[in-house]
Parts: sequence; structure tokens; C-alpha cells
Amino acid sequence: MLRILYLIYQYCIAGPIFVVATIITALITAAGCFLGNRDFWGYWPAHLWARFTCRLFLMRVIVTGRENIDKHQSYVFVANHQGAYDIWSIYGYLNHNFKWLMKKELEKIFLVGWACKKAGHVMVDDSTVSGIRETVTNAEDILKDGMSVVIFPEGSRSWDGKMIPFKRGAFMLAGEFKLPVVPVTIDGSFRAMPRFTYNMRPSTIRLTIHKPIFPGEKGFNTKKLMAECSEIIESSLPAKDRRTTSD
Repeated sequence: MLRILYLIYQYCIAGPIFVVATIITALITAAGCFLGNRDFWGYWPAHLWARFTCRLFLMRVIVTGRENIDKHQSYVFVANHQGAYDIWSIYGYLNHNFKWLMKKELEKIFLVGWACKKAGHVMVDDSTVSGIRETVTNAEDILKDGMSVVIFPEGSRSWDGKMIPFKRGAFMLAGEFKLPVVPVTIDGSFRAMPRFTYNMRPSTIRLTIHKPIFPGEKGFNTKKLMAECSEIIESSLPAKDRRTTSD
């Protein structure tokens, strides 16, 4: 009965409010960025929108490890991708200004893609070598004065809550940036809304911010960095959500 009541609330009350809030946030973001101070307007409206969204749909987000990061330092945050609530959890509760490294096709989302471009989020075109080079150039221009970037190295959301093998591209880009890499574990967003449905379930989402991994004198070894981040992120997931050695 409670499940049915929640679904009625989700679709009849929270859903319409969310759509309106998203449109308003996109318009405020784009207008603010047009007027100036893109780092402020590209983050704070969406930060408040993400927190509002989690509370609107009765999601609780618990964060540990914020003491591991310095608000004045630029980082490359790499996180696992369990579901849509990964975006709201990081936007709302990481509490560190950043830009997304996001798929170029997301530009097509009505109003949201337009606002993301105005906010300076980095659109990734990895279909060509020149596209990757352009991505690196665009990202290097914004990664300064404490501005960071967030990447989902799996490339897409999980189908079962377990981590998908990481793609090398995200870590190659991290190596190009020559910035400390911070693994972030997201646990609970798959239960909140799995990839295969729009039905949500009130859940507790845990965000674990791990200690930064700093580049050596010669930068990063991409393969080693990828393996290390994968191991660290998975270490904070419950046993049922960890991959077996045969994966």
C-alpha cells in the first residue's frame, strides 16, 4: 500500500514539481551565465535544484570523506554510475564547484543541454581523435582556481547495481589534466531508481569521497590509475554489489 501511495505521489505531485523546477533552474543558469560569473551560475542553481530533487522524492544522502578534499584545489573526480540519482547526489552533496565531463549527445535534452553548454560543462566527442583533443583543450581552460571536473568512467549506468568495467578514455584525460584524481563511491542510487524503470523508491544514498591520488613526476600510468580507482571505489560498496573475480 505504501508503495502504491509513493508512486501516486511521484507521478502526480513530485514529478510535475520536478519538471517545473528543472525548467526554472535551466533558465536561471543560462541567464546568469549570460550576465557573467559563469562559475557561480553554472553551479549554485543546479546545486540547490539537486538537493531539492532529493528531498522532493524522499531520498536521503549521507556523505563521508569531505575532509579529504580542499575547496581551493582542482580535482578530477571519478565515480561509479549506478543510476540517475548519481547526478543529483554529486551535484547536491559533493559541495565542491565542478564541471561535468558529459556525453555530447546530452546537448539535445530540451533546455537542460542548452543550460549545460552555457554553464561551461565539457561536452565529450570521443568519436574522433580531433574530438578528444578538443575535449582536453576545453577542459584545461576551466580547470583552474579550484574548479574541478566529474567523470563517470563506466560511460553509462549499471543494469544491476554492479560496476561496469571502466573505460580508458576518462583516465587518459585525467592524465592530460595532471591533477589529483579523487575516487567517489556512490551506493544506493540503483535502488532509488534503476536504469530499466522510471519508478522510484525512497532510499538512502551514500556518497564516499576517498583520498586524492596525486600524479607522479611523469604524470599517471593510465592502466594503473584505472585499476586503482576501480578497486578503491568498489571497496566502499556492499558485498552484494561488488563484481566477482570472474567478471
